[in-house]
Amino acid sequence: MSLQVLVESWKVALQSGLSLDRDSLHIHVGLVIFFAVALLARVPLRSRWPWLAALCAALLGEAIDLSGQHRLPGYGSIYASIHDIVNTMFWPTALWLLSRWSAVMKRQ
Repeated sequence: MSLQVLVESWKVALQSGLSLDRDSLHIHVGLVIFFAVALLARVPLRSRWPWLAALCAALLGEAIDLSGQHRLPGYGSIYASIHDIVNTMFWPTALWLLSRWSAVMKRQ
């Protein structure tokens, strides 16, 4: 079983188990990775590491999707990959910027 097929079966299992569509799954995964890295590494959300971990996961996931474009139908579109990366990174980016550049998430 190839890595791409394994990752796709994992995504399908998560989607059906959590009753999420593909876009929602990307959003949730991005947030989970962002918060999990901050929590496990004991770094604040303003640190670049949680954001970079989410970005690396998004890019790796899309690289795996693109690498399997000849095996599974519906894959291989660079536009679909960009859409997925934007979905994955929108909220981690917004939270990271808020924690770095505003008083909204600072301790009082």
